[in-house]
Amino acid sequence: MHELSLLENVREILEQHAVSQQFSKVRQVTLAVGQLSCVEPEALRFGFDVVMQGSLAEGAELIITELPGVGHCNQCQQQTDLPTLYAPCQHCASPLVTVLSGTEMKIKDLLVN
Repeated sequence: MHELSLLENVREILEQHAVSQQFSKVRQVTLAVGQLSCVEPEALRFGFDVVMQGSLAEGAELIITELPGVGHCNQCQQQTDLPTLYAPCQHCASPLVTVLSGTEMKIKDLLVN
């Protein structure tokens, strides 16, 4: 489950920002997870408390927002929704679609003390 590794990276980022921005406690973490990222939100929820235990984010609330998959069709030059990574263009059915967003995972927001 690579979500645990991702959560460990989130914890490290929080610890780095705590030093540079001078906060000592994280009360809420909002993660934006792309629909095409191959990250399972339920696995993040499952592992969050375990990974944050003993850190400045112990007991923090986790909020996950989903980012939709969006692509640009190289055939008809239109922007298209991508429900899956290799979905064809919704306008012309071309398979030649470049992914614009939806593969990322990022810390969107923090509530800190």
